[in-house]
Amino acid sequence: MTSAKFSILIEKTVQKHRLSYMDSIVWWCEHHDMEIEVAAKLCNGVIKEKLRYEAQELNFLEKPNRLPI
Repeated sequence: MTSAKFSILIEKTVQKHRLSYMDSIVWWCEHHDMEIEVAAKLCNGVIKEKLRYEAQELNFLEKPNRLPI
């Protein structure tokens, strides 16, 4: 499986099951007997950026400093 194909499958899973990107990757791995480590290597830059955004919104990662408006 290529990174591009995996990313398309994850995007479809997000839309079809209305899951977050993190949950979609875990769901995909569970239902297709894929190790999380393999999925991590297949994630492209777009998926990684969306994961980073989700993690920041859930306070798993620090948000970038923003000036108050």
